[in-house]
Amino acid sequence: MVDIDRISGDVLHLALRVHRDLGPGLLESVYEMILAAKLTAMGYTVERQQPVDIEYEGLRFAAAFRIDLLVENALIVEIKSRERFSPAHAKQLLTYLRLTNQPVGLLINFGGATLKERVKRIVNDYVPSASSRLRVNQLKQGD
Repeated sequence: MVDIDRISGDVLHLALRVHRDLGPGLLESVYEMILAAKLTAMGYTVERQQPVDIEYEGLRFAAAFRIDLLVENALIVEIKSRERFSPAHAKQLLTYLRLTNQPVGLLINFGGATLKERVKRIVNDYVPSASSRLRVNQLKQGD
C-alpha cells in the first residue's frame, strides 16, 4: 500500500531544498524536471506531464489536461512559479484529483522568496493515516 503521507513529506522536503538552493524565478518546467529526477533517484515512480483523458456522456477527449508530476501513481504535484497563488490554482488541482480519483495533491509555488507559505495540500475525500487521536478538527459526539 502507498503511504501518501510519506510521499508528500519527501516531495515537500525536496521542494524546500530545491527552492533554498536555486531560489525563485525559474520556469515551472525547471522545478518540475529537478523534482522528478530527485524523486526518481529516491526510488519513486514519477510521471511528468502525464496526459489525462476525460470522458463525458459518451464523448472522449484525449489528453484534455496534463498533470505536472504523478508520484507513485498516487500523489499529484502541480507546480507554479508565480508571485502568488490564484484561487483557480487550487480549483485546478482539485479538478485533477476528482477526475483521476486520486486522494491527495500538492500545489507548490516556487515564485516567492520563501516556500513556507506557498504550499497547499488539497484533499479529495482522503482519510488521514494518523490515528484518530491525532487528527485535528474532528467533531466529538454531541458537538
